[in-house]
Amino acid sequence: MANEKKSILNILADNFVAVTAIVVMLMLIIPLPTPMLDFFMAVNLALSVVVLLTVLYTPKASHFSSFPRVILFVTLFGLGINVSSTRLILSQGIKFNGRMVRAFSSFVVGGSSGNEGIVVGMVIFIILIVIQTIVITKGATRVSEVAARFALDSMNNKLFAVDNELNSGAITEEVAQQKRTDIQRDIDFYSAMDGSSKFVSGNVKAGIFITVINLLAGLITGMALRHEPFANAVSTYCRLTIGDGLLSQLPSLLLSFATGLIVTGSNSTELLSDQLRKQFSVSGQVYCIGGGAMALLGFVPGMPFYILLPLGIGSVVIGLQMTRTEKRRNEQEKLAAAQSKARPAGGAAPEEISPVVPLDPLSLELGYALIPLVEKEKGAELLERITRIRREAALDLGLVVPRIRIIDNMTLDPSEYSFKIRGIETGKSKIRLGYYMCMNTGSVVQEMKGDPTKDPAFGMPAIWLPESERAEAEAAGYAVVDPPTIIATHLTEIIRSHAAEILGRQEVSAIITKIKEDNPVVVDEVLTNCKFTYGEIEKVLQALLREQVSIRNMVVILETLANFGQLTHDTWTLVEKVREALGLQICLQYTDEDRKLSVMSLSQTLSESLLEHKVTPPDGSQPFVGFGPVDGRKWIKIISDALAAMQGRNYRPIIMCAGEVRQLVKASTERELPGLVVLSINEVLAAGNSISLEVIGEIQDESGEI
Repeated sequence: MANEKKSILNILADNFVAVTAIVVMLMLIIPLPTPMLDFFMAVNLALSVVVLLTVLYTPKASHFSSFPRVILFVTLFGLGINVSSTRLILSQGIKFNGRMVRAFSSFVVGGSSGNEGIVVGMVIFIILIVIQTIVITKGATRVSEVAARFALDSMNNKLFAVDNELNSGAITEEVAQQKRTDIQRDIDFYSAMDGSSKFVSGNVKAGIFITVINLLAGLITGMALRHEPFANAVSTYCRLTIGDGLLSQLPSLLLSFATGLIVTGSNSTELLSDQLRKQFSVSGQVYCIGGGAMALLGFVPGMPFYILLPLGIGSVVIGLQMTRTEKRRNEQEKLAAAQSKARPAGGAAPEEISPVVPLDPLSLELGYALIPLVEKEKGAELLERITRIRREAALDLGLVVPRIRIIDNMTLDPSEYSFKIRGIETGKSKIRLGYYMCMNTGSVVQEMKGDPTKDPAFGMPAIWLPESERAEAEAAGYAVVDPPTIIATHLTEIIRSHAAEILGRQEVSAIITKIKEDNPVVVDEVLTNCKFTYGEIEKVLQALLREQVSIRNMVVILETLANFGQLTHDTWTLVEKVREALGLQICLQYTDEDRKLSVMSLSQTLSESLLEHKVTPPDGSQPFVGFGPVDGRKWIKIISDALAAMQGRNYRPIIMCAGEVRQLVKASTERELPGLVVLSINEVLAAGNSISLEVIGEIQDESGEI
């Protein structure tokens, strides 16, 4: 007999889910005795509490993968109980002796009598329904939809990342398979939750409908069939309806809350309690300020000071304790860091100094007031901009900019920054945090008053305006720039104008090594057959960068060096040959939207005069024009007048001349006219039909004195 009982229990345990489903279905059809109804109601309430606690102690949402189906079972179980209780209430009326329903009804309207208790119970029930419907269920449903959509959208990217890690050898096949399984489990879970959340919202609506039916049908049954007085029918069926409704909606509310918790959870493996403990103990100042405010509120007349004052003092005490703990922890971390830095490497004496103290290739020094711009806790906006600058320089100039070291410098003014290349300062300016630099680019419709300044990148006049006036400045037509953008733009212009100084032999070696991976033939020809050194290649590349010519097309540059390397190693001859090979690229830098290049041509007379005064230094440095002081001033005046005429007609200052004198024109004007672009006729011809040429006029020496 004992074995038979054990066998039956084992069968029930092994088929618990199937048995539960059958019992729920039978509840919808077969009337239940009152004691069993009370038992099932207690089980329903306990089950909802267990589900809620399980969600709270589940670190990752997808770990509770059965939750969507649990929602369906619990919802159907609650509806079965609701149907059974409705059947018993309507059939038994005042004789209904369900302990759970009557206990909840008495608890809700306790202390009230007559119609007052009924009104209180109905109000509480309505409030409960509103909270569940509008706040919890609607929010959980929306979050489920969004989570499912984002999970599906990111699936391919996540699986692709796992495949990349596997292919690179970063993870094993077993780990990759586990990651794929986790990804698929997350997707399946959120997809199922998107549909399961509809069960929760539907359960709420069904509960409201059943409650209304209970009330109306009870009144009709009591007065029409049992001939009860109206007051007695209202008292009986309203109280039973309130008790039954609250007893059915409370588990539903707990289930809705559990649904909201699980779909709003993160992918962290920490428990919710651990996350809250960590995140609510970030700073003790929060509790000090909040406690102080509560304590002050206690002194307001009419406020319960005996509650607010102890609460405020307790919060302040907690905050002070947290602050002391945090300070102690920071001091310990600083001490550990200092000891780590002071510990000599390889057993060397602490006072031993390296015989070589290298300079940083690029460094940005900040005054202490600007340090928040690079602190990760405060967004590190400037760090993101600098990363973008290095990427843009690589794409624009073909130059991989070394890492920029950011350090604080106490010798600078608090709001000052300085940019250095190999220890030499190349740019410096001041920033006002909390203010925006506003520039008039010609579209300002209403002038605003602010502290005058100049844009450090381009020298344009500007004004400082506080953050509160930003929207007004933008509406007035000003170009509004925040501090991180000011520094980033300044650094971008410095890097562009000093690109030749940034490029060194080590960078050239890295470029050549990278090119050799895909183009070994041309690299071998340049280095082996033509016997170019890294220094000679460096000089050619620096000359190109000095005039803002991108060296990204290194294959063409090396092929050109290989073509002419057997004839000459003269840097300046090779530079002109490379520029001719890059003619289309160079010309496209200066064309308009219609690919039209507008230039002023240099007369043959002036070209011959430049060649007559050409000086070629014996050390191989760049040739220059040996004009005397008087002729030099006349030459600059001729060029300046021509450029002024171009700019007056909104043309960019570009001169086209013969290839033999292009470097002479550039070298003789770069100090007084740094923005002048000088192109050779050969470069323009190399561009071919890809551009259209417009010669605005000819630069001549009207006096004929040069």
